[in-house]
Amino acid sequence: MTKSGIFKLVGLAVLVLLAVAAYRLLGTVVEPKIEHRIGEIGLTPNETAANGPLPGDVSLYAKELACAQNLQTPGYFPSINGAELADAQRSGMFSCATFSGSFDGPNRVFAWRSAVEYDTTSYINNRRPGELFISGGQAPPPKGTMPAGPFIAKADATTGREIWRTYLDNGNVSGAWIANTNLNILPNGRVVTAWQNKVALLDGDTGLVVKQATLPTGPTPAIDASYKHLTIAPDGTLILKDQTRPSGCKLQGTMAIIQCNEPGMKQGNSNLVAVHPDTLDVLDSIALPEPATVPHVITMFEGRIAIYLGVNSGALRYFWDPQAKKLSQDTSWVVKPMKEGQTTSDAPSILGDWIVLQTNGIGSETVASSIVAVNQKDSKRMQVIFPFGELKKGEWSWAPPKPQTDPENSMIYSADMGVGKVAGIKIDQATGEMKTVWVVDDTTNAFQPLIGPKDKRVMLLSNARKNVEKEPIKLALFTGNYKEQVTWRDAATGRIIAQSDFFEPLSIGALITPGFGGRVYFPTGKGFITLQVMPAAAPPASK
Repeated sequence: MTKSGIFKLVGLAVLVLLAVAAYRLLGTVVEPKIEHRIGEIGLTPNETAANGPLPGDVSLYAKELACAQNLQTPGYFPSINGAELADAQRSGMFSCATFSGSFDGPNRVFAWRSAVEYDTTSYINNRRPGELFISGGQAPPPKGTMPAGPFIAKADATTGREIWRTYLDNGNVSGAWIANTNLNILPNGRVVTAWQNKVALLDGDTGLVVKQATLPTGPTPAIDASYKHLTIAPDGTLILKDQTRPSGCKLQGTMAIIQCNEPGMKQGNSNLVAVHPDTLDVLDSIALPEPATVPHVITMFEGRIAIYLGVNSGALRYFWDPQAKKLSQDTSWVVKPMKEGQTTSDAPSILGDWIVLQTNGIGSETVASSIVAVNQKDSKRMQVIFPFGELKKGEWSWAPPKPQTDPENSMIYSADMGVGKVAGIKIDQATGEMKTVWVVDDTTNAFQPLIGPKDKRVMLLSNARKNVEKEPIKLALFTGNYKEQVTWRDAATGRIIAQSDFFEPLSIGALITPGFGGRVYFPTGKGFITLQVMPAAAPPASK
């Protein structure tokens, strides 16, 4: 071999060695950059802006927790959101949560996804700052193989990292009807949840199932019952009521109620039970005279524990007597506000002396939804308003969320996903007379939680946008063929203060949940998205 050939060979070997050394030395730098670029693919602008988990304003944590601990929430852990929907009244009023943006704008929205997937997340509850409890795995496809669930999980409130996950059922094995479940946190920090005809207590620190019990389902077979509705009375007793799937229906998920009702299949009557919070012993059980598809609320009325239930024909009132350990119906208070063609009342809301109902909970193609205010002392004192006017030909009215109420401002909020509108309604608390003060185009089937002080009340509202503009909303809903965003609105006017990007749909029946430090959580089919609003930098003044 010539000298030049030897030099070339040595030079090539040196180059190879240098390349290997560079790879080894720089690999730790290059690889994260590549991974970061890969991770950026598919991010929305809100997520790109955040570029990582959102801790919120940590300086607010102690103040918000102290505020929550001063609230009167008997039966629940004192936190921003220790209950499924704020409290036993399911008020949707989160008075200790903070709006971290500018009420008068402009604002920026930041978003980041949970580090772990939680199949069909529905409810997210806070206990202490840093802790999230998640209800998931309870929205299977109507037919076919189901994901395991329901489950309860505990996660880090900033990253969404899973701390523990406890599965309670697997419908493929048990044959159970798996539908939405909720969760609530007891004063001792334990988590209580129910599904099908079961109820369980979990240790909030470890996820261990401490107790589990079977509940009676009254006139309806257990295969068609789901004890989704669990609320805690002021004395600590668990008051549960089941949803019922129409007899003969084989579909899974909560939407089976609507899908099997439409062809005329008949629902069985619901059952109401009182359960001891520590032993899970059934203290009393009473069959309702008809189906009650929606949750109940609990409050004190004239010194008695009153349970208000929305039923298919209107609303009923029951009492719980903790001394006698008896449930009983108050037959003097029965409400039947339905117009022919309207369907079940949504969950009741409380506003001073008035119980407020929303109609068309499972939809109507003939009559518009209405808001009904009924006096607690006299059910004959009833006022009705149609906030969206008459239903036009070809429209579908579907108003599943309970009407949100704001007693301090004498306001009621109504959402009808079928017609794609949300309304703000003023009520005269002396007479019950109502007047629609604003209507906005907004397609949502979600709750409308309120945060912030009385004079700057902020409404958290989802807003859906169909992927195919001309597709009927009912078809888009059943197939999930739409995207959804979070909007922060001035509750007095409906004005948008801030709005997020569009993400995958909010889980059906889920709650946009306020958290510590100005954050909110958006539950989806794959976990949850954490969002935070911050004031935007003012644009530079023009010269």
